[in-house]
Amino acid sequence: MNIKKYIKIYSLFLFTSVASELEYKSNIIIDFITAILSLIGSIFLLSIFFQSTDNIGGWKFEQALIIQGIYTILNGITNTWFNPNLTEIVKHIREGTLDFVLLKPIDSQFFISLKKIAPSGFLEIILGLALLIFCIGINQINVNLGFLILCLTTLFCSIVILYSLWFLISTTTIWFVKTWNATEVLRSFLYVGRFPLNSFSLSLRIFFSIFVPIAFITTIPSEVFLGLAQQWKILLELIVSGIFFLVSRRFWLFALKFYTSASS
Repeated sequence: MNIKKYIKIYSLFLFTSVASELEYKSNIIIDFITAILSLIGSIFLLSIFFQSTDNIGGWKFEQALIIQGIYTILNGITNTWFNPNLTEIVKHIREGTLDFVLLKPIDSQFFISLKKIAPSGFLEIILGLALLIFCIGINQINVNLGFLILCLTTLFCSIVILYSLWFLISTTTIWFVKTWNATEVLRSFLYVGRFPLNSFSLSLRIFFSIFVPIAFITTIPSEVFLGLAQQWKILLELIVSGIFFLVSRRFWLFALKFYTSASS
């Protein structure tokens, strides 16, 4: 793979997406206000659970805010990259335009996953980062190079797992076009990621660790942020993210064998 070639292509994707977004500048203000109100609503909802207790599942409110910050960042990434691109797979298959994607001299998964960018999602990412910086102060977290590397590593793994889940579901549209609705079910499950996993019953903790790996997406990165994560959990997240990505990649190549092009 020519890395420089793909970096150049992606820079063009980014430029055209930002230029398109700036055509309607008022939308940026509306998106920013919406993102702030959404975050305030989420924090208010979280505070309701702590009204009658000091901690839930061993998490204090100040610590639970870290989970909310990470969730906000991941939701911003979803709205910036995953949602604008992966929803287009159904359109490509339905209209036969996937033919043109497959004929391009670049990797089809790269093109489908990154062609479009919704810059408004960056606002959520910024708000999530701001909340995490605030949490560093109120939780008196000692920031050093090792801390930053671990946080970025686990956050990157969370992004990979989240992307792989979305891509696996969207790939099934090659057989079943209407299965795109399953991504909305996935998003509904991911809303649970705003709360500490330990606050749920044992059966739900098992479900959200194995079938919908919320534990790996939000809880473990939050534990790393607080310095509470055990080394085996961090290693396990690395392994799980690698497995998810490889499976999504293999599944895409497998699914393409069953794609019936518009010209066939």
